[in-house]
Amino acid sequence: MGLLGEGINEIIATTRNNAAPIGIIVKDGSPKMVLFHGTHTLENIRSEGWVVANIIHDPVIYVKTAFGDLPEDYFCNETAGDMAVKRLKHSSAWIVFKTEIERDSGEAAIVRLVPVAEEIIDNRIYPVNRGFNSIIEATVHGTRYVMTRDPQLKQLIDHHASLVRKCGGSREKEALELLFEYITE
Repeated sequence: MGLLGEGINEIIATTRNNAAPIGIIVKDGSPKMVLFHGTHTLENIRSEGWVVANIIHDPVIYVKTAFGDLPEDYFCNETAGDMAVKRLKHSSAWIVFKTEIERDSGEAAIVRLVPVAEEIIDNRIYPVNRGFNSIIEATVHGTRYVMTRDPQLKQLIDHHASLVRKCGGSREKEALELLFEYITE
C-alpha cells in the first residue's frame, strides 16, 4: 500500500456505481474511513465488502462527486483477487480494499481497510497546487454548508475561493463555479 501516506488522504471512493470524495485516515500504517449513516458508500460497503480508492487530480470530479452522482460511463470494471469491483476510468492510480466495520455509532461507522490490489496508471508528478487544495477544502465545507447554512462555513468557503481564483488553473476555477452552483441552490 505504497500509494497512501500517514494522515488523511483525499480520494474518490467507488462502490458499485457510486463515487464520493472520502478521506482515508492512515495512522501507524493502518488505513480507515469514517462514513456517515445514510450514505450510499456505507450502504454499499455493508452489502459488498469492498471499496476502491481512486487517486485522481481533477478538481471538478471532487466537486461533482461531493454533491451528486456520476454517469455510468465514468466507471470501469476491475478484478482484484476474487472480487469484481468498479473504479473511475480516469484514475491516476487505484487501490482495492476489503472492508470491515470496526465500530458503529448512531451517526457513523469506522471502516477498517485491507488492501487487496493497487495499480499506478499515470506516474506524472503533480506539484502542490494551492488552488487544487483549496477546492478540496471548500468542497468539504460546502457539503456541510448545504446542510446547516452556517455563516462561518460560508466564510471558510469564500476564503478558499479567493485562493482558487489567485492560485488555481482553469480546471480549479471551473470546479469553483460548479461548487457555488451546488451551494446556492
